[in-house]
Amino acid sequence: MSREPEPPADLRATQEALTAFLRDPAGSERPQGVDERGGRVYRRLLYNNLQGFMASNFPVLRRILEGDRWNALVADFLAEHRAQTPYFLEIGREFLTYLAEVREPRADDPAFLLELAHYEWVELALAVDEAELPAQGVDPAGDLLAGRPVVSPLAWPLQYAFPVHQIGPGFEPEAPPQQPTFLVVYRDRFDAIGFLAVNAVTARLLELLQEEGDDPGEVLLRRIAGEIGHPDPDQVVAAGTDILADLQGRDILVGIAAS
Repeated sequence: MSREPEPPADLRATQEALTAFLRDPAGSERPQGVDERGGRVYRRLLYNNLQGFMASNFPVLRRILEGDRWNALVADFLAEHRAQTPYFLEIGREFLTYLAEVREPRADDPAFLLELAHYEWVELALAVDEAELPAQGVDPAGDLLAGRPVVSPLAWPLQYAFPVHQIGPGFEPEAPPQQPTFLVVYRDRFDAIGFLAVNAVTARLLELLQEEGDDPGEVLLRRIAGEIGHPDPDQVVAAGTDILADLQGRDILVGIAAS
């Protein structure tokens, strides 16, 4: 059997030089053999492709940073970040890594930049998540107070310092409020993505339900009543009953653990 010919010894170096030039033409030399016009064309194609994907996945952030600030952010991401995956759908996650670990904060960066980007990324991430609503081990008609409610694997409780679901060109807070924002982003049985703002009690309930254990819904609600020092635990249980029903109606809860 004949062997494939070995690539030229300098092929890798040539590829790296070309890639560096396409990523950051101002900070890299144009490789030998690449004419100036051709380099500009390839650079524009690469940038426009990335910018289009970013704009479609981070639309609110793009509107806030409209123009030079947005273009500079995308250009910096292209120049400075080294992705760890070849998959196009993972660009959003790579962008979050860039914001959190690579980017040096600029004076004109919004304080909510990373949180807003994460909130916008979640929608795509959940849409392509391969998890499914459980078909076994769950009783969808079970009593949510008497049994242990089961949180959907497609329901993501989230906590942010900023009210990211309200941020837009007309509302750009410079500092977070005193109270955090609790949200649940979820995909229902029809594969529709939903967003739900919840209070601290509901967020705590979902946190407890995602922990290992067999405590039924009522026990967890009474535990929360004790944690917050509520004078009437029965009132918390009554309100919690409605909350549990609403969460199940949205497919955030899928029933109770089958015995």
